[in-house]
Amino acid sequence: MANIFKWKHFESEIILLCVRWYLKYPLSYRNLVEIIAERGISVSHSTILRWVKQYAPIISRRVRKHLKPTNDSWRVDETYIKIKGNRI
Repeated sequence: MANIFKWKHFESEIILLCVRWYLKYPLSYRNLVEIIAERGISVSHSTILRWVKQYAPIISRRVRKHLKPTNDSWRVDETYIKIKGNRI
C-alpha cells in the first residue's frame, strides 16, 4: 500500500487510521479532527473527507477478498403476539 500514499503530506498510518475509524464507527469528520488533535496532529476535516473519498474504495477492494463469503439465503421465524387476548 505504500505506493498509493506517495507524495502525501501525512504518514500512511495516519491516513489509514482516519479512514478506518470513519468507516467503522459513527464518527463525523470533525470528531476525527478532535481525536487526531489529541495525538498532536493537526488535520482539517476536509482533508479527511478527501482521504475517505480516495482511499475507501481501494481499501474495500483489498479487504473484500479476505472476508468470509456470506450466504444470500434468509430464514425468518414466524412470530405470534397477543393483543387484548387475540393472537396476531
